[in-house]
Amino acid sequence: MLDEIVEKTKERVEISKSIMPLDELKKAVSLMEVSDEFPFKKALSEDDISIIAEVKKASPSKGLIAEDFDYLAIAKEYEAAGASAISVLTEPYFFKGSDDYLKEIASEVNIPVLRKDFVVDEYMIWEAKLLGASAVLLIVSILDIVQLKKYLDLAHDLGLSAIVEAHDGDEIMKAMTVGAEIIGVNNRNLKDFTVNIENSIDLRRCVSGDVVFISESGIKTPQDVARLKENNVDAVLIGETLMKSDDKKSMISELKNG
Repeated sequence: MLDEIVEKTKERVEISKSIMPLDELKKAVSLMEVSDEFPFKKALSEDDISIIAEVKKASPSKGLIAEDFDYLAIAKEYEAAGASAISVLTEPYFFKGSDDYLKEIASEVNIPVLRKDFVVDEYMIWEAKLLGASAVLLIVSILDIVQLKKYLDLAHDLGLSAIVEAHDGDEIMKAMTVGAEIIGVNNRNLKDFTVNIENSIDLRRCVSGDVVFISESGIKTPQDVARLKENNVDAVLIGETLMKSDDKKSMISELKNG
């Protein structure tokens, strides 16, 4: 499945380049302000555990998650509920996401927004900046070490944070080798889609305390969040649990406070 997503993403990039060539995209981005504040990282560096609330319509493992998908209202509800940041899926084929969701949400909320996608080309980082994102996702398992370093440096040059996502100890080492300031551990096995939050707890011990550490996937209860907090996890990225909740504000409060 991951290979299919990557191939489809490469096709998307080529289509995007045919519509707006990279030089033209860079020119548009050059007109934007580049801040050294890095609001996404800053938002996750509070004393309490932070919640990155995800706007997600569907996933390959769960299918359609939200049939009634008022993405802008959902994002505003997350912000009002006290989420530290918002993650927006922009992958259209497997997650039913859209760049338009990101662009509109980023322009309407006052908390940082992550472009959640499968970055396979530097074009997507320039694109994320133009769309209004404060952060991008770099997945170790789909990038070689040279690409990972190049894309991380580019993101930082554009004033964007980058979650460097790992699944195991080897990938954690690669993330630290390239100088990742934010590491996300995906608790979902992308080969069989099984989930285990103990993966984050085990791998937290491999990462220095000055790196922001995020646990992703499979976080469903206040007990999950409390256990991760006890093990020095700085933030949790939660999608399906929030998307399926009829009262997202109460759910965020319950997850954070038990």
